[in-house]
Amino acid sequence: MSELPTLIRVFAYLSLLTVGGGMAAFPEMEYLAVDVHHWLTQQQLVHLYSVGQLAPGPNMMMIVAIGDWAGGVAGAIAVLVAFFGPTAVLAYAAGRAWKRLESWPWRASIQKGLAPVSIGLLLAGCYTMAKGAIFGRETAAIAAAVLLILMNYKINPALLVLAAAIVGLLSFE
Repeated sequence: MSELPTLIRVFAYLSLLTVGGGMAAFPEMEYLAVDVHHWLTQQQLVHLYSVGQLAPGPNMMMIVAIGDWAGGVAGAIAVLVAFFGPTAVLAYAAGRAWKRLESWPWRASIQKGLAPVSIGLLLAGCYTMAKGAIFGRETAAIAAAVLLILMNYKINPALLVLAAAIVGLLSFE
């Protein structure tokens, strides 16, 4: 039960880093959940994120498993509310303000300025994920193949996660 305040604080903070999607918070999530609080290992975090890609809904629902490991059912619920609550309130408030500022001349500049920030945060998350998931030639080949497939074909990423899991299972017995 003593982990609950820490879980709430950490995941409320992470919630505010999700500009551009959940992957934007991944580097900080890894640092806090793995290095600082030791709730799980880097490999476990990467696996949770991969499973989150397969599950319906936002892939960041994987945070519930972190909360469960660190604080049981109460931790899972606390993390869920702490991670999605602040972002929901902020998005609602920003949407209302954005509508009121429709004719504001700086609005287009702000939109153009936020796009690179969002992309930068997303790339930082991808880099952090790759550090934990690519650890040899085989995993680098799997990652490259998935990237090439995604760049050239419109395919559900969940199918690629499953295919990569099968290839990994056969390759790393």
